[in-house]
Amino acid sequence: MTIQSDLAPLNPRDLELTLKPFGYSRMLPPQAYVGQEVFDWERRNFFEKGWLCVGFSQDIAEPGDQKAETLGTGSVLLIRGHDDILRAFANVCSHRGHELLPCGETAHHGRVICPYHSWSYSLEGDVWTAPGFQDVEGFVAAEHGLTELPCTEWHGMIFVNSSSDAEPLDKLLAELDPIIAPYEPERLKIAGRHVYTINSNWKTLTENYHECYHCMMLHPQLCVVSAPQSGYGYYTDGPWSGGTMLIKDEYQTMSMDGQGNGAMLRNLNAEQLREVVYVNIFPNVLISCHPDYVMIHRIMPAAVGETIIECMWAFAPESWDIDEFNPAYAIDFWDLTNSQDWGACESVQRALASPKAIAGPLSSQEENVYQYVTMVARGYLGQSVKNVKETPVA
Repeated sequence: MTIQSDLAPLNPRDLELTLKPFGYSRMLPPQAYVGQEVFDWERRNFFEKGWLCVGFSQDIAEPGDQKAETLGTGSVLLIRGHDDILRAFANVCSHRGHELLPCGETAHHGRVICPYHSWSYSLEGDVWTAPGFQDVEGFVAAEHGLTELPCTEWHGMIFVNSSSDAEPLDKLLAELDPIIAPYEPERLKIAGRHVYTINSNWKTLTENYHECYHCMMLHPQLCVVSAPQSGYGYYTDGPWSGGTMLIKDEYQTMSMDGQGNGAMLRNLNAEQLREVVYVNIFPNVLISCHPDYVMIHRIMPAAVGETIIECMWAFAPESWDIDEFNPAYAIDFWDLTNSQDWGACESVQRALASPKAIAGPLSSQEENVYQYVTMVARGYLGQSVKNVKETPVA
C-alpha cells in the first residue's frame, strides 16, 4: 500500500530517528500517539486507503445476509448475494444519503431497504424501487445504484479497499499465506467474542502485541506455558509483520494450565503443534494461530486516545464432537492477558501526553516493534507501507 497524499503532520527529522538501523533507532515521536491532526491524517490515509479488515465471513455467510461496519470516517455495507458472492457498498442511500444499516447492525433480506424513504436495492446494488420516481421524466434508475467497493475474503476475514486503487490483497499477502493456510481460519467455527474499549492510541496496542519484553512483568500466567524469548521473527516484503513463540514441552496450548479440551487443528506439522504464530496485517488485524484455535483481534480506532477491539476465538469443527469441549480454556486465558495489556497501553497513553515524553530506544527483544514502527514511519513520509526483508542491524 502506497500513501498518495500529503505527508503526516510530524517533524521529518523525528521520523528519521525511527528509521535508523535497528539498535540505533527510536520509537515514533510522542505526537504520533496524542496529536489530533496526526490521528485525522491516519484515518484518511491508513484507514481509508488500502485494504482494511471489516469483519468475518461467518457473519455474512448466507445469501441475503447484510452487515454494516465502520470504514475510516464512513461505513460500509457488506452483502452476501444470491450468487454467494460477498460484495461491499458505501453505506449511503443514493437518494438522500441515509445509512442503509447502522454500524454494527445486521439484517437478512432479499433486498436492501433504506429506512428513510423506502428506496430499495437488489443484493447486487441496483435500484429496485424508488417510491415516487416512477413517472419522473429523466429519472434513470440505473444511474442511482449503490457505490460498490473492492471486497475480498482472505482465510475467513473480510477486507475492503475504499480507495479502490490498492494492489490485490492476495498479492500483498503472498508470503503470509503459506504461514496462515495450515491453520484454516476460514474452516474454523467462532466460539466466542469480546469487544473491548481501550483508552489508548491504536498503534500502541499493536506495538505491545509485537513484543514479549514486557511479559515477565505483566503476564505471569503466559510465562508459565511459553518462554518470553522463544521463537523467531519473520522478514517480509509485505504490509505485515510478526513472529512465533514456543509452547513449553510439558504443555499443550496457551491456557491457564497449558492444557486444552478442543481438537488439534488437522493440518499442522510437529513444529506447528509446538508454537504460536503472532502476526499483524497493517493496519488493523492481529492474528494469533495456536495448535488448537485461532484468535483474531480487529482494531478500530475511535479517537486519538481510544480504540475499540473486537476479539474472536475460533476452533476446529471437530471440537464440538468432544463431550468435555469448552472454549473457555482459551477465551478466559486471553481475556486475562488482554486486560493486562490494555492496562499497560492505557498507562503509556497517559504518559505520552506529558510535555516531557520522548521517543525511547528499542531493546534487542523489540525487533518486531521496530519492523512495525518503521512501516508506520514510511507511511507518514508518503512511502510504501510494508515491511522489509531484512531488519537493518547496527
